[in-house]
Amino acid sequence: MGYIRVREREQETLLPGSIEEYVSAENPVRVIDAFVDGLDMQAAGFERYVPARTGRPTYDPRDLLKLYLYGYLNRVRSSRMLMRECGRNVELFFLLNHATPDFRTIADFRKRNRKAIQAVFREFVGVCGDLKLLGTDTAVIDGTKIRAVNSKKHSFNQEILKKKLAYLAAQEQQLETYLGDLDTADETEEPSLLPA
Repeated sequence: MGYIRVREREQETLLPGSIEEYVSAENPVRVIDAFVDGLDMQAAGFERYVPARTGRPTYDPRDLLKLYLYGYLNRVRSSRMLMRECGRNVELFFLLNHATPDFRTIADFRKRNRKAIQAVFREFVGVCGDLKLLGTDTAVIDGTKIRAVNSKKHSFNQEILKKKLAYLAAQEQQLETYLGDLDTADETEEPSLLPA
């Protein structure tokens, strides 16, 4: 028995084209897709990486991992919000092949695979840094005078940029905070927030 497959990306429908056409070649979700598809889920430490032979098919853990990476990059900090995004976000249609897992499935995946997810997040940030996908370059501006409004807290010099880059390099704490926020949000959200 395989994984749940709702619709393949390349499948055409009568009115709209394939989802592949809606996601540009430069879209960051393509990096997430290629990165997760290249992972060895067993070596990464994920549970249930091979589908059971009997029973109801499960969601592919790769799809749920793609969902969490997408949520992390887009600051979506709730399993219920991730569930809602699965039903309305074209980028997630592309990543998950139209799968729409419920919030319990999303939260349970995180709870079962917390350490593996943290390790993959660290590796993903490292890969993005190696590929120069993270903004670490210094911008140079010519001497043109343009009237603008700016405050000290929005002004950046070399020292402030170094501090900000050092802050971004401290991903371990951010990952733990993100996963903790997801746990807290799942515990505190009311069931009435679910769509009917």
